[in-house]
Amino acid sequence: MSEDIVKLAVADDHPLFRAALIQAAKKLLPNSDILEADSFDNLMQVIKNNPDTELIFLDLNMPGNDGFTGLTSIKNAYQDIQVVMVSATEEPSVISKAIHLGASGYIPKSASLDLIADAIEEVLDGETWLPDNIDLSQIAEPPEKALADKLHKLTPAQYRVLQMIADGLLNKQIAYEMNIQEPTVKNHVSAILQKLQVNNRTQASMLFQNLKQMTPS
Repeated sequence: MSEDIVKLAVADDHPLFRAALIQAAKKLLPNSDILEADSFDNLMQVIKNNPDTELIFLDLNMPGNDGFTGLTSIKNAYQDIQVVMVSATEEPSVISKAIHLGASGYIPKSASLDLIADAIEEVLDGETWLPDNIDLSQIAEPPEKALADKLHKLTPAQYRVLQMIADGLLNKQIAYEMNIQEPTVKNHVSAILQKLQVNNRTQASMLFQNLKQMTPS
């Protein structure tokens, strides 16, 4: 794999850990093209400018990444990009939620450089990487799995509308933000309610807000 040229992004607001991830990636993939981001908004711009990105390391608690909204946002808009969550949190329930919501791996910030390199290799080979002490088969499938399946059905435009509904924006405001007509927003809202199997905007908003409550304080 050392000869492969892989484009990957490291998104973490801590420069030292970002440097550690980059060092591990370069050890395994010396010819890799590594992009950096120190906030979620910065990361989305990086991805937009580099749609051929194959792998993202995403800090669970970086600025702009509320809970698992960042993960689900990326997986909705860029389904082919592998996302590995990175966090100081090592609780099995949190790791389980990350995997069931679409992450290809979960790396604790306590991991060594060699362990991070192993994780990169496994994920690029199509495997899911988890710490050795985590056995998801012993953890009941969380309700977030059903939510992930529903979110996966949304188009990127519908997902963005859902985000703005959760932020309390009205259809008129959403239309302005997305530069589309209000009837188009109404169509998106109707499709969102149907795909999420809810009856109104409030219920849709609560489902999305749940993504922000999945991490320990």
